Amino acid sequence: MKNTLTKVRCGAADFDLPFSGRWRKVVREVVRAMRTGDGQFLLRTTGDMTMKTSSIQKAGAAQGRLGAPWAKFFIAILSAVVVFTGYRIYSEASAFTYGLDYFSPEFQAYWMRLLYGQLLLIITVGTGSLAYLWHTRVRDFSQIGPREELRRLFVLMAQLLGFGILFYVTGSIYTEADAAWHQVTIRDTDFTPTHIGLFYFCVPVLIFWGFISFAYAHTRIPLFGKRVSVPFAIIVTGAFMIMPNVGFNEWGHTFFYAEELFAAPIHWGFVLLGWSAFAAGGLLLQILARVAELTRLTASAEDDLLAAR
Repeated sequence: MKNTLTKVRCGAADFDLPFSGRWRKVVREVVRAMRTGDGQFLLRTTGDMTMKTSSIQKAGAAQGRLGAPWAKFFIAILSAVVVFTGYRIYSEASAFTYGLDYFSPEFQAYWMRLLYGQLLLIITVGTGSLAYLWHTRVRDFSQIGPREELRRLFVLMAQLLGFGILFYVTGSIYTEADAAWHQVTIRDTDFTPTHIGLFYFCVPVLIFWGFISFAYAHTRIPLFGKRVSVPFAIIVTGAFMIMPNVGFNEWGHTFFYAEELFAAPIHWGFVLLGWSAFAAGGLLLQILARVAELTRLTASAEDDLLAAR
């Protein structure tokens, strides 16, 4: 039987392979494995042709790496629990002893230094992470196979779960603590112990967490690589706009509302921006639809590999 040549792309190179009945199964196996994006191929021709590949075994071994990075996720959550719990304990110990008078030396020592330090740390780590994600972004999403894209989607869902937990802690525990503080103490300036914990710690962390997740999705995952997810943008923008609303809130309390009424109009912005979290439903639909599609592709490729053997 006369061989006919067919081109198979491996990375940035094209290889001419004899596509006779003798090679049909081998070629199909190589192409299927290449679709997974796992491993490297070494192809060379000697006489008829010899072919070596390690990615066939790597494609099977990669099955164990699929799924959310639960170990890293729980380490991150445990670290956050330690940090936020420690912050709460510090507030409990220092708020009523050193936090009642902004103009006192004790307030400057115990609270303003904390404010400056945490903002510097959050901005440095956040901007550094965003710069790293942009600098190491994927230039060619066609090089990412279904299995790798599926893994990255699981990573993104773990990030979104962490964002949701942080959103609850910020909007419930720390926000209610701030409201309770203003109901029992006098608002002397914009910088109170609960404000320093809520508006200048929790909210900035929430904002940068959202930005980092958004940047990870749009620089690492083909689903978001060539378009902007509107639900994702709504979530991130809602978190970011909390900070300008903080300024409006403080202006309103300074000139119009001395007391802390939950239903005061200057608080409506916080409610509206909090509702931006409902866009997570649309984002999850986008992700889960792609996960279902990639799961079918991966299962089909594995079936073809088994059949070829």
